[in-house]
Amino acid sequence: MPLYNQYRPIVFEQNHSYNPWSILSEEELQKAKELNSLCTNRAYMLYLAVFDQNDQFVAWSYGRQESGTEFHMLDSGVLKDHRRKGIYSLLLNRSIEILSEKGFQVIFSRHCATNNAVIIPKLKAGFLISKMEINDKFGFLIQLQYFTNKTREKVMHYRSGHLKPDEQIRKLFEIE
Repeated sequence: MPLYNQYRPIVFEQNHSYNPWSILSEEELQKAKELNSLCTNRAYMLYLAVFDQNDQFVAWSYGRQESGTEFHMLDSGVLKDHRRKGIYSLLLNRSIEILSEKGFQVIFSRHCATNNAVIIPKLKAGFLISKMEINDKFGFLIQLQYFTNKTREKVMHYRSGHLKPDEQIRKLFEIE
């Protein structure tokens, strides 16, 4: 976390978002902290960091459990001099490996709609676009989901209209 706190403002210096916590009253802030502690005291958290051959910090990724089946990849960053070298894909693949082994069914993340440096590697890794939203903090976002269970992934393709119902889908949805 100290490295994350040091480098996040540098990696996201062009980010046009704000911290909603900064506008809360003391009472609202206290209530939010109390509610947040209920979620974070027991949730599974994953923190990954990448260091170069000289043991210099170059990238991070972290996230948290949202439910018994879902994991939210919250934040990742690669320092400018280390971008376009496959480091983000390395973090992504390692995250998928760890979270799949843990038993999460869905791994999801939300990204600014034009953040191709993250969206493209995630699509290549098997993430699917599942939602679009307008958020007061970050603006226009795309949600991506990765299904560790390939039947659920197939259902998502069917639900999106990308896949006609095959025998497995027809049986699952009781389609004659």
